[in-house]
Order: sequence, then structure tokens, then C-alpha cells
Amino acid sequence: MRVLGIETSCDETGVAVYDTAAGLLAQRLHTQVDLHARYGGVVPELASRDHVRRLVPLIEAVLAESNTPKASLDAIACTEGPGLAGALLVGASVAHALGYALGKPVVGVHHLEGHLLSPLLAQPRPAFPFVALLVSGGHTQFHDVEGVGRYRLCGDTLDDAAGEAFDKTATLLGLPYPGGPALAKLAESGRDGKASLPRPMIDSGDLRMSFSGLKTAVATLVRKRAADGALDAQAKADIALEFQHAVVDVLVAKSLAALRTTGRERLVVAGGVGANRELRARLVAEVARRGREVYFPDPALCTDNGAMIALAGALRLADAKPGDGSFTVRPRWELAALPRA
Repeated sequence: MRVLGIETSCDETGVAVYDTAAGLLAQRLHTQVDLHARYGGVVPELASRDHVRRLVPLIEAVLAESNTPKASLDAIACTEGPGLAGALLVGASVAHALGYALGKPVVGVHHLEGHLLSPLLAQPRPAFPFVALLVSGGHTQFHDVEGVGRYRLCGDTLDDAAGEAFDKTATLLGLPYPGGPALAKLAESGRDGKASLPRPMIDSGDLRMSFSGLKTAVATLVRKRAADGALDAQAKADIALEFQHAVVDVLVAKSLAALRTTGRERLVVAGGVGANRELRARLVAEVARRGREVYFPDPALCTDNGAMIALAGALRLADAKPGDGSFTVRPRWELAALPRA
């Protein structure tokens, strides 16, 4: 079965073709980073308009690259939610129009389910069941995953997600948008032991997390260093490194606790922050030390992308609806509301 996946939930236009027998055949991604950089964050109307410009050419490109005539598609999958309403509407309208024109079924995919299942695109791919650390821009959660649609939330943030803390800390350090990758890059030149920050809730005894206080601690440290005339480029790099250490320490400790609590043998990591090199290296070492396994998607598939939507759609073909031209989007959509596949 060959599925076209379309992702337009926020500021990246992703399209891919996935074959249930041959795997991922082609994918293209257009990021709107340059478009939104001048505003320091995503402008929803601009995001929607850019999806309109980019989506059809990207679809044509992946179909050509994968040698897939439109008529040979078995289904079309698109992100139905959650996300920006206007952006979701662009992807859903194109997907359902295409489904109607071709007489093919259309699958509406939950964006977070796409992230949760994205490590299944890796080789080797993890087997169910596993614990998933979902650490995207707006979410930092642990899910006990028994199978497609069988998710149990077992840990969440009380406030800011790790990705939000990265972005806000980057702003405090005067780094450009998008802040997370810029901060990780700056941390490479930081020196250990030159700054000190807390590890919030690392010893809380549960799988809850909090990163808002860490961001506030950075703000306090930055103000103090600036008042003392000691906030030069090296000092900012030192703070960036200590901040990254703090986030990684918490995520690693909580991941190990999640494995113990659930009794699972496998951990999968998904979402944009999952591309962070320090986080990957620490998890690989610590999980292996305990005789268990950890899986990551390719770094290129950690951000929003069409490949994860095509995969999730392929795994939910039973939920596909005939392409009759009608559709809806769900900007707010709880993962717990998903049916089992």
C-alpha cells in the first residue's frame, strides 16, 4: 500500500510517500524559519499563506521522485490536528480534494501520534510495547505505548515544555529565531562548571516535569552577569551549556524512571528536541548501561515532517474515509481521544 502524507500543522510544509512494503520512498520539507525570523516567532497568517504556495509543488516533487503516479496512490494522509487552524486547513483541503478527484480514501492523522510513531521509520525499528519520550516544541511527555492508538500518558510538564524553555532561554541570551538549535550550537563553545542552574523536579519521585523555573533561573543569572559587566560571548556560551546540561539531566533521569515504572525494555524518543546531540548521547549511554534499548528517528525526521504522517496514515488505513470532498480539522485534539487501530 502506498500512502501520500501531508503535514501543515504549523510552520513547516512536509510531504512524503510511504510504502508499507518498501518503506519511505521520498520526502520533501520546506521550513518557514526565514519567513518568521524577523518576528521572533510564527505568524499564523503568514504560515498559512506559505503552505498554499509550497504544498502542491512539493507533492508533485515527491510523486516524481518516488515514481508514483497519482492514480497509483492507495490513500492520502494529512494532519487533522492539533495545530494552527489556518495551516491545518491548507493541508486538509488539498488532501481531501485530491482524494475526491482520485477516488482514494483520506486518513486524518493526529500530529502527536505521527511523532510517537516516527521512530518506526528508523532501522532497526522498535517493536511494541515501548515507553515514548515525546519532546517536541510544545510537549514534553512520557507515554506507555502498547500499539497503534494504545497510548497511556504517564508523565507531563506542569508548565513550559523543554522545547519552549530552549526557545525562551535563547531569547534571554540574545540568540536568533529559532532559539533551540541556536542555543545548542552556542553550547558547543561553553565551559563546564562556569555557571550553575537547578534541575527542576529531578528528584520528585514521579514522571512530572517543570521547565519554567529553569528559564527564570537563567533570566536571574543573565541579569546578574549583565549588572556585573560579565555577560560577554563566552559567558553566554557557558550559560547555554549549563542550561542544556540541566534539561538533559532531567530528561535522562525521568526517562530511566519511566522505564523502571512501566517495566518496558525499550525507550523511543521523538520530537524536535530529540535531535539534540547531548540528549541522544546521554540516553544511549545510560539506557545501554541498564541493559535496555533506545531508539530515535533520523534527526531530519525529528521536526514536523510528512514522512511521519504518511506512516501513521498507513498504520490507520482502516480509519480512512472515502474521499467525498468533505473534511474537518481539529486545532485542539486530545491524543487520548484517538481510537485503537
